[in-house]
Amino acid sequence: MKVTSFHFMPYRDLPDDFDQRYRSAWVDAPWWELGDAEKVGEYYNQSIDELMHAARMGFDGLGTNEHHQNVYGFMCNPNLFGATLAKLTRDAGLDDVALVQLGATVSSTAPPIRIAEEYAVIDCISGGRLVAGLPLGLGCDANVSYGITPIEQRGRWAEAIDLMRKAWTAEEFFAWNGKYFQLPKVNLWPRPVQKPHPPLLVPGAASSSTWDYCHERDVPYAFLSYFGGKSADNVLNRFWERGEAHGRDRNPYRAAMLQLVGVAETDERAEEEFGKHVEFFYHKLLHLPPHYLAPPGQMDYRSMVSLFSNPYLEHMDYSVDLKPLTAKDMIEKEFAIVGSPATVREKLEAMCRRLNVGHLMVVPQFGSMPHDLAMKNIELFGREVLPHLQRLWVEDGWTNNWWPEKCQKVPAPALAGQA
Repeated sequence: MKVTSFHFMPYRDLPDDFDQRYRSAWVDAPWWELGDAEKVGEYYNQSIDELMHAARMGFDGLGTNEHHQNVYGFMCNPNLFGATLAKLTRDAGLDDVALVQLGATVSSTAPPIRIAEEYAVIDCISGGRLVAGLPLGLGCDANVSYGITPIEQRGRWAEAIDLMRKAWTAEEFFAWNGKYFQLPKVNLWPRPVQKPHPPLLVPGAASSSTWDYCHERDVPYAFLSYFGGKSADNVLNRFWERGEAHGRDRNPYRAAMLQLVGVAETDERAEEEFGKHVEFFYHKLLHLPPHYLAPPGQMDYRSMVSLFSNPYLEHMDYSVDLKPLTAKDMIEKEFAIVGSPATVREKLEAMCRRLNVGHLMVVPQFGSMPHDLAMKNIELFGREVLPHLQRLWVEDGWTNNWWPEKCQKVPAPALAGQA
């Protein structure tokens, strides 16, 4: 299994009554009342340090993504951070760590060859370690913040990816005259080290149209669930069913799962250390009205039918009020997997085997978690959980065709008592 340390880069200092005073963590949270540029600079630097610590602890990848006008995650251009991490890891001799850009939102970037160029820069600086994430994007980002017409978003996304792939691989000048993008002459400089282009990854939130896109084009899918394995069971079962209909095998490396994780010396101490940060994440950072998450027209008809036929909708619906749930409730529901190394190992392995996923996106800093606790969490996870997870699927004979060749490292041997 490939394990990536993924970072939201959240604003970690909000008033206790934030979710009562403001109607949304996205778009409506006023910078002039809440923001502090010096704090933001500190958070950015701490986040980079946390990701680099994960690289030193042996994580397979470092993950960043794009969001706008919010307190949940203000990494507005993940490629700035991807390029920084490419240079830092290369200089530190950590040149087997992938840069997983989960990623830049191509549907709201015009022209999208800007993302193709930036991804090529990261691949060149890193020496061929990029995983090129291609998210459709949330409505609050693409539609509300960047003004993309909701009903056009999926079409723009698909066309942008086609344009990027051609720009990376064409051996002649070409003009592009698409429905959404028109370019008189394309001749991309630079181009990626990896040929024909870096491995692609499509993150999503349970859209059946996205599953079909992945299976049709042989691209892996990352389910970005904030509600743990219970919401993922039904989603990924249907993802694999759609794959079989497309003639795809059940190679676990076709799928990824995102999971918040907190590790401490004991289960009790873990709940004590991480509980308030779990509540901060779900009560404040996910304080988001449905009309911002998915404005009318943003979700296509097939995906809407699929979503509302899901019996586990209650675990996926952002309109459900999470405020009555305490940290203990959410930890018991495994929204966040929190506990001792043994507990976390057991729960993560069970989840990944049940879901048949070969890529795990671990979020070791979430909510209001301070830098020192995040570093400790990464340290404990890296030392006592990570080696165990990296051995998953090794003996099953599957090949990971969607990971940089340069980063195909051999998992460490089992630690005593962790076989």
